[in-house]
Amino acid sequence: MDAIVSKTIVLTGATRGLGRALVDGFVNQGHTVVGCGRSAPAVDDLSSQFSDPHRFDVIDVSNDDQVRGWCESLISSHGTPDLVINNAALINQNAPLWEVPVEEFSDVIDVNIKGVTHMIRHLVPAMIEQNSGIIVNLSSGWGRSTSAEVAPYCATKWAIEGLTQAMADELPGGMAAVPLNPGIINTEMLQSCFGSSASSFPDPAAWAKRAVPFLLQLGPQDNGESLTVPGS
Repeated sequence: MDAIVSKTIVLTGATRGLGRALVDGFVNQGHTVVGCGRSAPAVDDLSSQFSDPHRFDVIDVSNDDQVRGWCESLISSHGTPDLVINNAALINQNAPLWEVPVEEFSDVIDVNIKGVTHMIRHLVPAMIEQNSGIIVNLSSGWGRSTSAEVAPYCATKWAIEGLTQAMADELPGGMAAVPLNPGIINTEMLQSCFGSSASSFPDPAAWAKRAVPFLLQLGPQDNGESLTVPGS
């Protein structure tokens, strides 16, 4: 059997939901995870559970200065990443678009679109220099369809689809950018939209069993493809 080649994986939104499940999955398969989140207690818990070479920091991806400093530091400590997963996201409270408060709308845009772009801006140049690496930007079923009362979230995920496909046209041949629909998973975010009916969908741990091997096998052949985690 071939030995596992350990990858360095950068993961935003690592402290909860899908991100937290991915941490367990990647670490259990022998890969190094460098993750971030906005909750200091949750980051402390991750750091306590997963020591070096793994690394977890408190970062607000909507803040370009924070992201720049973090990316420079992680490239210095861990080298250029093999896989970047932009997972961090917010969703608005269910409401018609005209009733969504201005600040809430801005927060969704700042994290879901600008946060992804900040990470790309400060990590991808090093990846291009090595002509290797995969960038996965988490989209959604609501990046390819719509529902009432989540218009701001839909807008950001449709943006991620277009942003990622355009970026794919800009990358060298040895790399890939992929907009990925994770499927419908029972997370706090889904519960905020679906209420108790969210429990009828798989939990993040069950999802990660399918998602981790799928993510690890992505390559240049997938550049620009709008993909969905199998079985989701």
